[in-house]
Amino acid sequence: MDKIVFATNNPNKLAEISAMLKGKFEVISLETLGCTEEIPETADTLEGNASLKAQYIFKKYKVNCFADDTGLEIEALNNEPGVYSARYASEAKDATENMKKVLRKMKGISNRKANFRTVISLILNGQEILFEGSVKGTIREEMCGKEGFGYDPIFEPEGYTLTFAELSRDEKNNISHRGRAVQKLIEFLNHHTS
Repeated sequence: MDKIVFATNNPNKLAEISAMLKGKFEVISLETLGCTEEIPETADTLEGNASLKAQYIFKKYKVNCFADDTGLEIEALNNEPGVYSARYASEAKDATENMKKVLRKMKGISNRKANFRTVISLILNGQEILFEGSVKGTIREEMCGKEGFGYDPIFEPEGYTLTFAELSRDEKNNISHRGRAVQKLIEFLNHHTS
């Protein structure tokens, strides 16, 4: 089975993507690779950050790899938190504090439309390819559900009455922004690897 490095230290993301690539690729974490340093995320777009992370790993370790960046884009907040989603409330990357900040800023706002977007940068044999997935939905007025991570407890995908955090991992993966981007990644890998 081919090995591919996923440039993340987020165990939730790793578990989600490993489940989706099951049987096709062995997904290696940064920890397994021996990479302990913080990879810079200094770009002002999701595409830029995904690319920065993947390029960093490829240049340093010379391995096939991919990295993602995800942003929650809320229409009424001029697409905030966007590229700053992980650090919206503070540098601590505290998901609960991030959600509380969104809920505070959204208080009294009737337009709850939002878009979750993931961009994946794959570097395969030195070539970079970008994949994007997105899902429209609305921001709930309070946190609901225990599954998932990040903003999942306040994001209700279009066509559902549950938040991502109230869906099972499989249900979420079938419709989520990351799920859609990973699906494109899998299709590409299936056609371009042995």
